[in-house]
Amino acid sequence: MKIAVAGGTGTVGRHVVRIARERGHEVVSLSRAEGVDLVKGKGLYEALQNVDVAMDVSGIRELSTKKNVDFFTTGTQNLLAAEKKAGVTHHVLLSTVGIEKAPSSIYAGKRAQEEAVIHGDVPWTILRSTQFHEFVPMTLGYTSAGPLAMVPRMLLQPVAAAEVAEALVDAAEARPRGRLTDLGGPGKELLANLARAYVRNTGKRKLVVQVPVPGPVGKAMRKGYLLPGPAAAVGRQTFHQWLHATPSQPG
Repeated sequence: MKIAVAGGTGTVGRHVVRIARERGHEVVSLSRAEGVDLVKGKGLYEALQNVDVAMDVSGIRELSTKKNVDFFTTGTQNLLAAEKKAGVTHHVLLSTVGIEKAPSSIYAGKRAQEEAVIHGDVPWTILRSTQFHEFVPMTLGYTSAGPLAMVPRMLLQPVAAAEVAEALVDAAEARPRGRLTDLGGPGKELLANLARAYVRNTGKRKLVVQVPVPGPVGKAMRKGYLLPGPAAAVGRQTFHQWLHATPSQPG
């Protein structure tokens, strides 16, 4: 099988590429480095020649609702149009748990992306997952000012990116199945506690302060609206197992 991966160099995408190749599939990574631009539509049709399944795990590091909605809507529409033209028969999308309860920022973008896929012309499968373990150092990067990090008050159930990638490759190997069972990590945690553990593990001197975020996204974070339901699939690796198995990163 030939699989194209939009976002193939990202947190999940690099695992998708590795796992798919280990299983004997031919993999094409769609990125600007390979001359492919989702938002501009550049190089998509050419890159999708003889592709069976196109997988979208692309993303941007942006807080603006408008920029997220524009990126995910335009990129998805361009990708789906190129897939239809090239004869791709299955579109697999990675989305996020709880997006209908947090209608702004990246969550609004992912909701718009899902709608584009659902109403598109290519048969589809969507997997929603919770935040990855890497969400913790990424949040510290956004919220740090010198020795202080003011992280949102947030309940989360982080999952290993490699386990999400395994589930996505499983989906690519099967027929289009619509919405799959959500996937979350093995335990509920407070983001501030995970951030403090990360700081201790990296040996940095940083004070982590938990702050409530206003608005609907802040409410979703505090109230656990971004947690998976009781019927969700549960990953294996805990955050602390990931932390001690991962080389220190900037925080």
